Parts: sequence; structure tokens; C-alpha cells
Amino acid sequence: MNKPYEQSGIRPNPIGDWPKIDPTAFVDPSAQIMGNVHIGPRVYVGPQTVIRADEVDREGKVHPVIIEEESYIQDGVIIHARAGTMVKIGTSANIAHGVIIHGPCEVGAGCFIALRAAIYSSTLEDEVWVGIGAIITRSTIPSHTMIPAGALIRSSSDISQFRLTNIKEQEYKKSVFEASAALRDGYIELYSKGFPEKADK
Repeated sequence: MNKPYEQSGIRPNPIGDWPKIDPTAFVDPSAQIMGNVHIGPRVYVGPQTVIRADEVDREGKVHPVIIEEESYIQDGVIIHARAGTMVKIGTSANIAHGVIIHGPCEVGAGCFIALRAAIYSSTLEDEVWVGIGAIITRSTIPSHTMIPAGALIRSSSDISQFRLTNIKEQEYKKSVFEASAALRDGYIELYSKGFPEKADK
């Protein structure tokens, strides 16, 4: 293990692939990280998140789930992929509470996926904004597209009506990223000496 505290949720898949977690990342002890998962430098993985790379293809292999550096995977996110496919989360993406990402999927650098959105068998190019509760299936979303809250995208043609992100949204996203980075760093510091004990009152 690469942390000084027990993380029982980090475990292998049925063919013996263990997660690979950069020592500068923070993974909450309640998260479940299983199998061929690669978590890069300075990533934050929040409470109750589930990231699984465990379905075996016809050649007996499990394709990876890759979380690139400085991405933030918030509370209760589920990331998984069917056999023979992978998921890749690009650098500095922010995946908010309760999001579901089911592969094959690729989420580009700097994407912002808001609460309870669902992404299935799709590609999000860089800097895409996905609003609260939006559903995207079998589509490619161009860079900087703003997908509004509650939208249903079932093909790439469904996005023609949507605009690009504006300065206000970009500034908001920057503030969320800064808050997430501070949270990551705070928890890394808290756990650096081991699992914290409750103070007596």
C-alpha cells in the first residue's frame, strides 16, 4: 500500500490486477477501488466512490480505468466499464457528487461534470461542462460545449442546439477546482501521520 493507514476498499479484481495509486493522490478510506485502476499524481477520490476495472474480456484481460493527474472524483461517484472497454478521465477534470460514468468512455482534460449526471459509452472532449442530472449516451461532445442541467443527449446530433461555456462558468469552474485542490491537500496532511484518532472531549 502507498498510504500509512488501512484502506480495505483497495483490492484486486478476479484475475489479480491491483490498483496503481500515485503516492501523491488522496483516496478516502471509504472509497472502493478494485482491479486495473490507475490513479495519477495529486488526484482526489472522495468518500463512498466506487471505481472498478474488473470485467474480463474474451482474452482473459481487464482493460484499465485511468484517472489522470489533478483530477477530482467527488463523493459517491461510480466509474465502471464493460468487458473489453476502458474509461479515461483526463487531467484536471472535476467529477461531482453522484456522477455515473460507464465505459467505454473518455472524459477530456478540464471537463466539469455536475451532480448526478450520467455518461455512457461517450467521449467528452476537453473543457466540456455537463450540467446537473444531464444524461449523455453514445455521443461525442466537442470541446467547451455547455450541456445544460437535465439535458438528454442520445446522439451527437442532439448537441447542435447548445452553446459554448462562457466566462462566468469558467470562473465558477476555476473556483471549484481550487476548493477541491485545497480539500485534497488538507486530507493528505491530516492522514500523513496515520489514521486520525478522535480527540477526547
